Amino acid sequence: MSVRSILLVTLLAACSKSAPNARPQGPGPEPAALPVARTELATSPGTPAAAPNVVGAKGELTFTGMCDASAAVPLDDNLFAVADDEDNVLRVYDAERGGAPLGAADVSARLSLPVKKHKPKKKPKPLKWPETDIEAATRIDDLAFWITSHGRNSKGKEKLERQRLFATTLPDGSSDLLLSVYGDAYERLLPDLFADARFAGLGLERAAERAPKEEGGLNIEGMTARTEGGVFIGFRNPVPEGRALLFTLLNPEQVIEGKRAELGDPLRLDLGGLGIRSLSSWRGRYLIAAGHYSDGARSRLYSWDGKADLKPIDVGFPNFNPEGFFTPESRDAILVLSDDGTVLVGDRECKKLKDPALKRFRGAWITPSAAR
Repeated sequence: MSVRSILLVTLLAACSKSAPNARPQGPGPEPAALPVARTELATSPGTPAAAPNVVGAKGELTFTGMCDASAAVPLDDNLFAVADDEDNVLRVYDAERGGAPLGAADVSARLSLPVKKHKPKKKPKPLKWPETDIEAATRIDDLAFWITSHGRNSKGKEKLERQRLFATTLPDGSSDLLLSVYGDAYERLLPDLFADARFAGLGLERAAERAPKEEGGLNIEGMTARTEGGVFIGFRNPVPEGRALLFTLLNPEQVIEGKRAELGDPLRLDLGGLGIRSLSSWRGRYLIAAGHYSDGARSRLYSWDGKADLKPIDVGFPNFNPEGFFTPESRDAILVLSDDGTVLVGDRECKKLKDPALKRFRGAWITPSAAR
């Protein structure tokens, strides 16, 4: 049975049981996966569709139900799971049709997150999990790996819940859950980097004391599986001496089982002074969405061989904020996802809307000739 068929079956199943390999944590059970009816491409007046959004795109789609698309992994040739950096929910969408999510699962309860204690009241408030700020994802075999920003909040306050690397299973017919946390979230990546002499001259400890969008702050936003094994992890900030910073985590499968992280040498790329907003791989090369550490210069796309060959991709983003990729190997085009949290829907920023049905983000298909 295909992954697509399994997914559509699991969305209709009750999700009160845990996956066999998941380790429940936190004060309560993980919320169930939420089946949501498929809808056609949204075309309401609030859709952010100023033209041109992307110069050189083959076509564009609008997805509803969330705004801040920050990381995605392919489930098959048509479906992808995506994170919103404003919550801890992983949603599944159809890359062909756009529209509403096919399903969603909140992974908060499995990430060892702190829960704010409230004073007893007549009407207790519902449990509210802190935002982990999921910023990047990649797929390795039948697991999806997700990483949070590892930075402070926008006010510069330390938020330890934003220091997580975790994995989820994918639909395989053996579980009622859509996406279920597998193993344990790894929380020591920053201490590992700080203790490694190879990173001593890059100022990461100082960066970790600043807000993520402050100059010289710390903010992880890219991750992709490597051909040789392990993953590349990229920083949006800092950008030491004007060069984007990456490093290799050699053993992601082991760290979620409690092993210490094994790191490769730091890497520096000349992306025109920009940092890394997203990473992916496609047909033997790596794709990089490069962007300003704050909200400055327009983003750019690059194709990289993982070593010295770095080429710009001839695509422009006058009205688009690329922060994720959907790149199945069998397709002759790649889908770039936009973080549209600050795009106005009516007179309000998308991320500030209360009604999920009004929220939306965009995707743009890029032609293969532009991506090689």
